[in-house]
Amino acid sequence: MAIKDIFGGKERKADDTGSPPPGPAVAGTNPSVPSSPGEPVGKVAGLTRLLRKDKTATAELPSREANEFEREQDEIVRRIDKYHASQHGFGRLIKHPVKVLTENPINTLYITLPIGIVFFLLGTGFVLQDYGLNALYESTIVDDLAIFTFLIIAVPLAVLDFREMSRRRHIEEALPNFFRDLAGMNDSGMTLPNAVHLVAQSDYSTLTPYIRKLDNEMSWSVTFIEAIQRFRARLATPLTDRSIDLIAKASKAGGDVSEVLRAAAKDSYEFITLRTERRNNMLIYIVIVLISFLVFVFVIYILVTTFLSVMATAGSAASAVGGAGAQFGANVDLPLYTRLFAHAAILQGLFSGLVAGQMGEGRAVAGLKYSIIMVIIAWVMFRFFV
Repeated sequence: MAIKDIFGGKERKADDTGSPPPGPAVAGTNPSVPSSPGEPVGKVAGLTRLLRKDKTATAELPSREANEFEREQDEIVRRIDKYHASQHGFGRLIKHPVKVLTENPINTLYITLPIGIVFFLLGTGFVLQDYGLNALYESTIVDDLAIFTFLIIAVPLAVLDFREMSRRRHIEEALPNFFRDLAGMNDSGMTLPNAVHLVAQSDYSTLTPYIRKLDNEMSWSVTFIEAIQRFRARLATPLTDRSIDLIAKASKAGGDVSEVLRAAAKDSYEFITLRTERRNNMLIYIVIVLISFLVFVFVIYILVTTFLSVMATAGSAASAVGGAGAQFGANVDLPLYTRLFAHAAILQGLFSGLVAGQMGEGRAVAGLKYSIIMVIIAWVMFRFFV
């Protein structure tokens, strides 16, 4: 029943005698004909039905169309569930393996650690098959396998960690200028979306693509609070988490956003200044660690190539002649001592690099790049020059 019919806007036209046109009268189809005794007629009847909030008539689909509709709904739900599963956990790793492994450097261990272990076990198995169990004590091939296993595990982690820390450092260094420019434009009377749109035209180094994506989201009528929270999640640094969360809460509370932006810019600038000062002050200790390792390796090299080799040669000669010093000199096993010193130098380089990273950047993982360099130096020294 149309609205106009309910209110009598389109009533049947009566004839000259005032009687309704001929035809069967159906209850509820003509406002002038009551559907039940005592029910109002005309416009009052239509208004009464609206106030009663009668249920809207529903159309029943044929069984074939209903089944097809249900299948379409099930397919849509299945695709939505599949999409949500692909954004978390193992499903996300399968769909976006490179993105998952590179967004957090520590995730590379999911791949490199099993590869390194399998490489070491297979290599050791072949060595034992060819040379027997004595190869573990007499041959340096197992040491070489351990070095390559360490490189397989550590090099991707060190490279990605260095790249991620470089990205964070450039973003955090550009953050104070971004907050300061945004506060200045907001003070001039611009709304925050307009200020972000104007700021996005400038160059803020590594931060620029993130600002332009923030501007694109706000141009699609995304609220400032929601857009800046997404902006914070994409940057994913401790400094941006603290600063942007403060700005979002101030904007949501209705405070003076310009003052909050200036406070965030000042806090970010002081944080970067303190971090730079700390890195410059600790640089001398990193250099000391590197020099100490080089001195250690040089001393061992001199000890093995001069003192121990001379003692072993003299002991062999005395043992052949049967002199009094044969017992002392003959006990110098030069290959064994050389291997022990090589192990000592490699372990010294590994842990010295981790200590340097902890002292210089406050993270042991950041010292992997130093560990890799020093381990390679020690291995090359004892593998090819001793």
